Amino acid sequence: MTTVGEFMTTRLVTMDGNDTLIAAAQEMRDSAIGDVVVTDGDSVVGIVTDRDIAVRGVAENMDPGSTQLNQITTRDVITVSQYDDVVAAADLMRTYAVRRLPVIDDGRLVGLISMGDLAVEREPQSVLADISADDPNN
Repeated sequence: MTTVGEFMTTRLVTMDGNDTLIAAAQEMRDSAIGDVVVTDGDSVVGIVTDRDIAVRGVAENMDPGSTQLNQITTRDVITVSQYDDVVAAADLMRTYAVRRLPVIDDGRLVGLISMGDLAVEREPQSVLADISADDPNN
């Protein structure tokens, strides 16, 4: 069995729900990532993607400089364990129509696994795997 822990990303960026959309967008730009995990202390409360900032924030005329992540955060995040099978993780992504799953161990955030990570593992010749394995170009 191939586990989530073998393919998860451990280079995580977390932000507080009181941080602004601009702060999150700048962090995503600077870290060349597409999401931040929103936390309250050590607890994961949600996730915000670059698309969330554009669609739930900017497109709704929210001021990116004053709007807080809590206002657009996706809550009720589906999580997995680093010991879970990657096939089970892929099934969860398909079932819940999500592209990323935080990886939790004993209630603590230890990683993130994405659709791209799974594509590299399960379909290494696919276009998604090729794009996901390449260095960012932005």
